[in-house]
Amino acid sequence: MGTSKAIEVPEHLAASYSRGFGEEGRAWIAALPTLAAAFLDRWELRRDGAARAGEASLVLPVLRQDGTRAVLKLQMPREETTAALIGLRTWNGAGTVRLLDHDPHSSTMLLERLDSVRTLASLEDDDVAMGILAELLARLVSVPAPRELRRLKDIAADMLERVPRAVTALADPADRQLLRGWAAAVAELIEEPGDQMLHWDLHYDNVLAAKREPWLAIDPEPLAGDPGFDLWPALDSRWDDIVAAGDIRRVVRRRFDLLTEVLGLDRGRAAGWTLGRLLQNELWDIEGGGSALAPSSVAMAEALPNR
Repeated sequence: MGTSKAIEVPEHLAASYSRGFGEEGRAWIAALPTLAAAFLDRWELRRDGAARAGEASLVLPVLRQDGTRAVLKLQMPREETTAALIGLRTWNGAGTVRLLDHDPHSSTMLLERLDSVRTLASLEDDDVAMGILAELLARLVSVPAPRELRRLKDIAADMLERVPRAVTALADPADRQLLRGWAAAVAELIEEPGDQMLHWDLHYDNVLAAKREPWLAIDPEPLAGDPGFDLWPALDSRWDDIVAAGDIRRVVRRRFDLLTEVLGLDRGRAAGWTLGRLLQNELWDIEGGGSALAPSSVAMAEALPNR
């Protein structure tokens, strides 16, 4: 019933898949219009607006048979999409977008429709925005993680194994020292990795205005671990604005204080796991060909409280 209007794949989504997944990604993109049409028919959906796309998914606004407004989200099946389905089923709409239907084989999701143009980034007062995000994050990480999710201990152990090679790729001795220091912080914490369900990507643009609740989280990439590992995306929100304001240390510290207070976290552990997120980001960049630490990572590390 929903296939009368041709489904076009945005160029930036096709380019992202070609870049990230090569031939497999190009094949998935080529089959995407057929896949979308199949689920529009299978779930008896009617198109209700222009398609949107990020770096990893195509999102189609739709109407269900009973007139309920929803979105059809399609992305290539990966470990992250499987984890997202597990997380959304477990949270069941408590602080997150509600999963209305899903196909585990293709990772296709039918989600409640939120206000896609009004994110937390639209709020001018950073303390208000960060307070809303912190309250949402506190709700999400209060849930014990299902056993089938990835574990932070395994992710941390993998990072530590990759550090020696990454260090040799850095041109500046100061960068090498920093990377080793971040790895040391992770090594201190790895035996107490936590077991709560983390969102892993909760920043301002992943919190949308809604009707069921004022604000709801979207696009989780859940894993099981210590909530301190979940702070970096929030601290990094609107980073260019923080840099432009010229007071990185004050803003990062204020955000860190607010997040740790609302979530009830030990500040030292939270700072250590945040260094772990910086380590993870830099390992990805170095393995992609980088030879220097990102200035934003260095600045954030310097702004965190001493452990």
